[in-house]
Amino acid sequence: MSIASSAKSEFVSALQTLLPSISTEDTLYNVIAVSCILTVSFILLMTCRVILRPQIGRWVERTKNTWDDALFAHGFFRQLMHLIPAVIIFISTPVLIDEVGILQGFLIKAAQLYMLFTTLLALYAILNTLEDKYNESHLSQRASITGFIQVAKLFFAIMVLLFSISLIIEKSPLIIVSGLTALAAVLILVFKDTIMGFVAGIQIAANRMFNTGDWIQIDKFGVDGEILELGLTNVKVQNWDKTISTIPSYSLTNEAVKNWRGMQMSGGRRIKRAIHIDMHSVKLCNEEMLKRFSKIRYISEYVDDKIDELRAYHKDYSIDESDLLNTRKLTNVGTFRAYLEAYLSKHPKINQSLTVMVRQLPPNEYGLPLEIYCFSAEKAWVEYEKIQANIFDHVLAMMPLFDLRVFQRDAHLMTPLSSPEPQATPTEKEKGETD
Repeated sequence: MSIASSAKSEFVSALQTLLPSISTEDTLYNVIAVSCILTVSFILLMTCRVILRPQIGRWVERTKNTWDDALFAHGFFRQLMHLIPAVIIFISTPVLIDEVGILQGFLIKAAQLYMLFTTLLALYAILNTLEDKYNESHLSQRASITGFIQVAKLFFAIMVLLFSISLIIEKSPLIIVSGLTALAAVLILVFKDTIMGFVAGIQIAANRMFNTGDWIQIDKFGVDGEILELGLTNVKVQNWDKTISTIPSYSLTNEAVKNWRGMQMSGGRRIKRAIHIDMHSVKLCNEEMLKRFSKIRYISEYVDDKIDELRAYHKDYSIDESDLLNTRKLTNVGTFRAYLEAYLSKHPKINQSLTVMVRQLPPNEYGLPLEIYCFSAEKAWVEYEKIQANIFDHVLAMMPLFDLRVFQRDAHLMTPLSSPEPQATPTEKEKGETD
């Protein structure tokens, strides 16, 4: 006699001591057998949770390896414990329940499905652990694997779904796959975003276009912030106002996207802003102005050198300095530009290894634009804005010392874009009719 037969005989004998007339064909026997199987499985599961799981947690804490900590945090060992009741149901069902009827097949298939989905969740825990450990390494700064992890999860989920269907209908998975080829067009339509996202993920990873933590800006979607997650189908971006934007992954390759990673990795953040000078305040420097400018620390040597240079020029070409048409003189705007260049070259928060320039732009109806072009050594937003504001506070405050004025349009001088239509004054007759 086999072990299964002897176990069933002992179980039936034990039941007959309580219920002498019971047999394996009775419905009550099957109810009792199923109840015993499920009760034993549940007790084993609770025992593992209460006793074994805390013990595994202590073992994990003692080890120096961090992989087991990540596996424990993602529930890998918890999912393995669910295999125990599934195996108990799978083994004990053929022993205690006859093949006659559908009950045995139903319980066995339920146990197999239980094991399949538990294994799937365990695989998910392994993939999540792999993603976490990768994100902690320096390789994560080069490319994100979130999209590939999600592809692997989708693949395992499809495989488990195929095996589950094959168990239920008792057909080979290959037959199911061959039947799905007829629905390929529909599947492509349903999984269009997934397929496009997967292709985009390969392009992004291969070309190192984007990574988590990058600051991106997409004007079309109003996105301006840091990438939180590069997924298979979606990308999560936290904007600077702390809102979360979710956009399709393929939009990173199909749309115009500005990636500020280069600025973050460079030596500074660009300051590029112009002030408009009232051109009526631009003039030649006289003796009093030159004497005043020579006392300014940053340009005292510049003014002295320019004065000597102009004197030498007038002497070489025999030009009398009283000849206003032929003499060369400094201008207040040129001297102011030289002052700003010297000021920026001495500024401790400006990266001197990058471009530092003060230039004139073409004059327009708003005056003469004088643009400051340099790079702040601080790239953090708040510090960058402070440095930029301090520079232009100083620029605006120093302009009157050079007899320059900032152009500013007065509100009462602005012409409205469109005037309202004049309304006709009602006649006395119209007033009477209105009244």
